[in-house]
Amino acid sequence: MRVWVNGRLLEDPADPAIPVSDHGFTVGDGVFEAVKVVRGQPFALTRHLDRLARSAAGLGLPKIDPDDVRRGVSAVLEGGEPALGRLRITYTGGVAPLGSGRGESPPTLVVVVDVLRPNPATTSAVTVPWPRNERGALAGLKSTSYAENVVALGYAKERGATEGIFANLAGNLCEGTGSNVFYVVDGELRTPSLASGCLAGISRALLLEWYGGREVDEPIDVLKSAEEVFLVSTTRDVQALVRCDDRELTAPGPVTKDCHRVWGEREAQDLDP
Repeated sequence: MRVWVNGRLLEDPADPAIPVSDHGFTVGDGVFEAVKVVRGQPFALTRHLDRLARSAAGLGLPKIDPDDVRRGVSAVLEGGEPALGRLRITYTGGVAPLGSGRGESPPTLVVVVDVLRPNPATTSAVTVPWPRNERGALAGLKSTSYAENVVALGYAKERGATEGIFANLAGNLCEGTGSNVFYVVDGELRTPSLASGCLAGISRALLLEWYGGREVDEPIDVLKSAEEVFLVSTTRDVQALVRCDDRELTAPGPVTKDCHRVWGEREAQDLDP
């Protein structure tokens, strides 16, 4: 692991890095991005920085300087580029009083890189009993207020799955705790629209561009009859579900296989130094 904090590369990544009064630590007042590193190069970095800026604006944080983030990315990758890794870029409200109100200190910017272990081609997921609030202040933002996802993922792991899938308040399929969901009905590839409250995933957008698919909002029960279901995310790429709740699926199915093939062919074209 290599760590860069506010312009400084830490000699020891385990050294103290931010004050205990940082607003990102005390109240989750921050945004972040997870970026895949392939052969030492960040994947789709510009897209991630654009989303980071949108999330920061949605929280009312000061405008982020993308060049500053790129300097941090270069610093952690220089001399230690992993063949497969994960960058974590975190931007918070900085030091503030111990409450919800922000202080006068500048924001905190942290960039971390570590080795990423490849995920298996297939996995399982369960639907969780708590809905996403598609009308909430944080809907669609990639914020550090992630406790809801931690609880849902714990629920899934207790049931032998690696992902928990949310419906929204309308009862429609929304997203996973850290992934977007695609599924196949009558041979057609579908995924929830952004109006569902799901995150505008980078992998989601790329797959829609590269392969196609229809954005549609349907009841979460569609997972009980869909011919194929798979997850996409920075760390999962295209990952087929062999089990969803108590339902077994033959996976990967033909559409999922095709999406996985297209992903593999196109990924190298979107590396972004």
